[in-house]
Amino acid sequence: MKFASFKYERPQLDQVKEQFYQAIHQIKEATSLEALKEAIQAVRQIQNNLATQGTLCSIRHSIDTKDDFYSQETDFWDEHYPLIANWEKDYYQAVLENELSQSLKGDFLPEPFFAIAENQLRTNSEAVIPLLQEENRLVSEYGKLKASAEIEFKGQVYNLSSIGAFTQSADRLERKEAFEKISAWYQKHQDDFDRIYDQMVKVRHEIAKKLGFKDFVELGYARMLRLDYDRQDVERYRQEVIKYVVPLAEKLVQAQKERLNLDHLAYYDLGLMFPKGNANPSGTSQEIVDKAQTMYHELSKETGEYFDFMRSGDLLDLESKPGKDTGGYCTHLPNYKAPFIFANFNGTSHDVEVLTHEAGHGFQVYSSMWIETPEVVWPTYETCEIHSMSMEFLTWPWMENFFQESTAKFKYQHLAGALMFIPYGCLVDHFQHEVYEHPEWTPQERRQAFRRLEKIYNPWIDYEGNDFYEQGGLWFKQLHIFTMPFYYIDYTLAQVCAFQFWKRDHVDHDSKTWEDYVRICRLGGTKTFTQVVAAANLKSPFEPGNLEETVASIDQYLSAVDPQALLK
Repeated sequence: MKFASFKYERPQLDQVKEQFYQAIHQIKEATSLEALKEAIQAVRQIQNNLATQGTLCSIRHSIDTKDDFYSQETDFWDEHYPLIANWEKDYYQAVLENELSQSLKGDFLPEPFFAIAENQLRTNSEAVIPLLQEENRLVSEYGKLKASAEIEFKGQVYNLSSIGAFTQSADRLERKEAFEKISAWYQKHQDDFDRIYDQMVKVRHEIAKKLGFKDFVELGYARMLRLDYDRQDVERYRQEVIKYVVPLAEKLVQAQKERLNLDHLAYYDLGLMFPKGNANPSGTSQEIVDKAQTMYHELSKETGEYFDFMRSGDLLDLESKPGKDTGGYCTHLPNYKAPFIFANFNGTSHDVEVLTHEAGHGFQVYSSMWIETPEVVWPTYETCEIHSMSMEFLTWPWMENFFQESTAKFKYQHLAGALMFIPYGCLVDHFQHEVYEHPEWTPQERRQAFRRLEKIYNPWIDYEGNDFYEQGGLWFKQLHIFTMPFYYIDYTLAQVCAFQFWKRDHVDHDSKTWEDYVRICRLGGTKTFTQVVAAANLKSPFEPGNLEETVASIDQYLSAVDPQALLK
């Protein structure tokens, strides 16, 4: 069945609500395990129906934000998701209060379900529904604003994704001009971004206070389902990043400056790793996908079947086009048992990284379809990113098919880039902590805070007179800050885990690496983050000494790369 034939139909929520609460009543009244299971199954079917229709709308809206029908349907879901979340709160309350539910722990109700249910009781209330609706409206407004970008450059019109290819140009003037065009667009719309985010911060703070939280930081952690670590753990981890990762990143920047034969690196130079240009894949978009299909068949039987399913169902939308939303993601449609991958190809190595990163997400959820509990088909966010980031490294043996003679350059830029991302990820996280600890800040104070933290986590950046960036405006581009607060440190935690898979596979040549990876993909969300890390035979990013050891391995590998191979 093709994606185009997946039927979207707005649910009749009055009828659905009646059915939902009938099932809740049956859960409350159930005196046998069979009766309880039957009632829970009825709720699950409704959850899957709603998730399928809501996600189908979201995908089609992101593919074409100018489509009036799906724009209106997005408004419908923005308004009604908070109402549905309140129904689910009543469902979780009913399950937790029925003593028989403890006997269903296991495959039917995996243990994290109970922690998630308790968490949902804390983070939802009828009293905050209007505020949640307003938050959703603001998130959609941010997405529409970014998708509206039409930037004229060298006689063509680009969106924010497609112009990104020029920021890696080997022509210094060209990449500088591309960056200036991008920053000029953001600066032109600065008042809109400031207004949207200012309203978001105030709405989120009010939600947190009404729900009884100290601040939105506490609520944000609860929303992110951080079940086995807290903000103090994250704070210690960020300090370790400053101590161990930032110095290596500075060393890599110095080596980059020398390779490029520049007196100093400006902000617009950082995207270019090599004097003759970065490693970019050869071939058309179609040819790249063909190569990916061959790669996944050779990697394993499971990945071959998965990627065949994705292609045969047209479950990949990869080309950048006018009106398409920015970024990339993987989601899934439960009633079709189908993952879906969305991206914006731009002719750079990013295209191959999408077909490994997002495909890692897709392979995990495809492998977890055996799980009947909707809440744990996906794991929590930081665990999700282990699957995606690790797949990027586990597919290294096939990179020559994409990059040919530039393969050594690709592997260097990929590993070095992943390492250098960690301080930036911590910067985004630290910034959000400060913002939500100071909800009274003005937009200018927020930008000043970002620039102050940027000098700690990314001290090598020289904005060379670009006033917008120098005043702290870079974060406008980071959609997570606007749309999914606190969803960013997750990438860095997962990256530390992915680095361990990289080392086991390409340095230690551990024959159990792939077996461990597939195991945690099948686990889905039936285990917590630290439990999944243990199941993969990895060390937790919070474990003392782990980050220092991981960084040392990467430093040793990158230092051993033949410098001449990077100059080709």
